[in-house]
Amino acid sequence: MKFNPKQRTSNIILLISAFVIVSLILWNTNIFFEKFKQEERLKIENWAAAQAEIAQSPIDEELGELPLTVMANNTSTPMVLVNSDNTMKTHNISEELKSDSLYIRKKIRQFSKENQPITIAYKGEKLATLYYGNSEVLNKLKYYPIALLLIILLFGAVIFFFFKTNKVSEQNKLWAGMAKETAHQIGTPLTSLLGWNEILKSEDINPDITKEIEKDIDRLQTITERFSKVGSIPELREHDIVSETEKAYQYLKRRSSKLINFSFDSNIGELPVLLNVPLYNWSIENLVKNGIDAMKGKGNISIQIEQSGHHVHIMVTDTGLGIPKGNYNTIFNPGVTTKKRGWGLGLSLVKRIIEEYHKGKIKVFSSSREGTIMQITLKAIR
Repeated sequence: MKFNPKQRTSNIILLISAFVIVSLILWNTNIFFEKFKQEERLKIENWAAAQAEIAQSPIDEELGELPLTVMANNTSTPMVLVNSDNTMKTHNISEELKSDSLYIRKKIRQFSKENQPITIAYKGEKLATLYYGNSEVLNKLKYYPIALLLIILLFGAVIFFFFKTNKVSEQNKLWAGMAKETAHQIGTPLTSLLGWNEILKSEDINPDITKEIEKDIDRLQTITERFSKVGSIPELREHDIVSETEKAYQYLKRRSSKLINFSFDSNIGELPVLLNVPLYNWSIENLVKNGIDAMKGKGNISIQIEQSGHHVHIMVTDTGLGIPKGNYNTIFNPGVTTKKRGWGLGLSLVKRIIEEYHKGKIKVFSSSREGTIMQITLKAIR
């Protein structure tokens, strides 16, 4: 899926509009919250006035209906009334907790932070102090803007992920197209080389020369097959992991500098694993070449194969300068490289081949100034 400049502009405008709308909702919600809180305080002040009138009314005097109505209508706001003699009365607080003095004092401190206490007085004489908290409706309204903020953050994250996924998809399609075109371009001269090699065989020349040319032609065919598979789901078949790893090792050993000391070791003789051989060999080649670059063309490269339960570990060890621990994960990201040349695609390709195509794992097993061990883990068939 492609995005042209007009589509990108439209998406940005849509995103900004969404943020503006949600921001306006948050702003209006805050205004409504403050207004609702003021109205609730007015209701509590009326309740306090009614309480003062009731407290000062003679026992035998008949009260008007208004104070009683005001008192009866307040059924949602939690309150603690502390009289001048320090006795306390609670309203709209659980019956089970009314007798818990520690809980009530804790509530008084909480209510003092939520709302300014109201002094109840009659004709200049202080009768009590009223502490009240926010009603259940007001509390829900208070957290409503936070819920909206979380929604807008989630919305923004979804949009960001959508754009990023599409960008990565475009890049993947571009790389896959370039890889397939490269494979196509290599195919033409490769066919010609096959023909020329057949002509050389018919001439009176050393057959060892044509054999080596055949090996390199086979190598070019393998490279062509690798590039043609980029962007496609490769076919996995049962192969012996030991022999296939050793073949890749031997090829690299013959074509590397004599300053590199190669060694191969396996504690198992044969172990079947589901592999796509060209892509797996590509992974081993990338790891070995990275090790050679880390050693600046001189040192020791070793490949070890070990079985652990139903899994097999392939360890590629070099004696280079090592990888900083903070870079253990980032080195597998596309474009990340410590070399002066190169695009930083080698290890990212290895990760994709091993983890996405072969359902295995690759990681930096260990690294120090004495060298690095890269570990590939694959599932054995039996």
